[in-house]
Amino acid sequence: MAQKVLTMRKIKEILRLKWVVGLSDRQTGASLKIAHSTVGEYVKRAERAGLDWSQVKNMTETELKERLFPVKKSDPEASPQPDWQQIEVELQSRGVTRMLLWQEYITAHPDGYGYSQFCEHYRRWGKRQEKPVLRIPKKMGEEAQVDYAGQTMTVIDPKSGEIIKVQIFVGVLSASGLIYAEAHLSQSLPNWLRAHVRMFGFFGGTPRILRIDNLKAGVSKPNFYEPDLNPTYHELSVHYGVAVIPARVARPRDKGLGENAVLQVERWVLAPLRKERFFSLHDLNQAIKKRLAWLNGRERTNKAPSRRTVFEQHEKDTLQPLPAYSFDYLEIKQAKVHIDYHVSFEKHKYSVPHKYTHQIVLIRASERLVEIYHHDQRIACHVRCNKRGYSTEQEHMPANHRWYLDWTPQRFTRWAQQIGPSTETLIAAVLESRRHPEQGYRTCLGILKLADPDILEAACKLALDRGVYSYRAIKRLIETKKDVLEANSQPETAVHEHIRGQEYYT
Repeated sequence: MAQKVLTMRKIKEILRLKWVVGLSDRQTGASLKIAHSTVGEYVKRAERAGLDWSQVKNMTETELKERLFPVKKSDPEASPQPDWQQIEVELQSRGVTRMLLWQEYITAHPDGYGYSQFCEHYRRWGKRQEKPVLRIPKKMGEEAQVDYAGQTMTVIDPKSGEIIKVQIFVGVLSASGLIYAEAHLSQSLPNWLRAHVRMFGFFGGTPRILRIDNLKAGVSKPNFYEPDLNPTYHELSVHYGVAVIPARVARPRDKGLGENAVLQVERWVLAPLRKERFFSLHDLNQAIKKRLAWLNGRERTNKAPSRRTVFEQHEKDTLQPLPAYSFDYLEIKQAKVHIDYHVSFEKHKYSVPHKYTHQIVLIRASERLVEIYHHDQRIACHVRCNKRGYSTEQEHMPANHRWYLDWTPQRFTRWAQQIGPSTETLIAAVLESRRHPEQGYRTCLGILKLADPDILEAACKLALDRGVYSYRAIKRLIETKKDVLEANSQPETAVHEHIRGQEYYT
């Protein structure tokens, strides 16, 4: 008997030639170009099944097959059926293999399936569990899918020699299959958004739908029914007029085209570059660009047109036009205004009008500017600073704070000059005695407000002679009339050499 079963149509012809025409086995075999022994085997099989030509000629191919090749019913007692559902669960555990589960099964049922039959029945069970797949034809210009490749590439820092892993972003137009890819340092939100901008530029337009994986850069909170988009990613989608649809969690077929594009990039772009060394992202992306041009331009299986050809002829004109200007990446976050009427962003603090203290505001930061909004109204704008510190606009400050901000050594020195030379010398001494002049501002302010100019000047003369410069000491001098009168009668105090004058602070 031949190993390969003949078609029912040919078997029926064998029986007709034998039983109706009356040919020998050799003549029948020669007519049908099969071995004469095969003819004999099929005739015997039909006879064992109790068939004759009057029955066979009216049978369908299915009925004839069931009579000639009856399915052997397995004896459940002879081969106990494993719990395939439990085996499916067990295989999810680390280190558990089909061989291990079969050994446990055969120990419990020595008369059970052998290992190969065990695996075959498990495979058949798995096939029966698969749900039907809905094939949805893709409309031209309708959708693009984006994802990151699992495979990474490396760039060598030319100065330090450090090897840096870089991520590979992949996007594909679902209808034509045109693929875009680029390398960048991380899967951060800025890189994610800028890759989209360059991808849209590569396509020369935008699709109506973007289907994405549940990456943190794109989806801030994955959910089967209502996934939350990252707010900045939402801004990009609005700018380009696309609708973003995240793939359902644990539904790989939702992004099947994207994953296939990733596979194509890994196989035909990254693998050929694996032995090359790159010393900058620019060099790597130039190499990716060349390989990508080849991938998009090659004919596909069965001599189907290339991705580039299908795109140029059918999809290019169906894309939405690009907006007049590219999307400017904005980092967007909510913040609460501190009691000092500043908000914190990237380790730097930016002022807002003081009336918004304790209010919740929205920060929109580009590479150059930091804008702050309250209820959709812009209340502040600063040049972005990437260092620790403060950016403060004086008009944001309360009046008393602006007045305090005007306190400088020069201001106190000019004020003291207007009163008299002794007062000027004493104020300079107070500022000099502090490690930082700012630490003496309140003392200077208190002294200069103690009394009328003539009394204060006399008190400062006496204080300089006695070598006392504190607010409390001068206040006591003024309160003692005798000391003040004595101070008025004394000659003008010379300027001490160790005291810095106004010129030091100008």
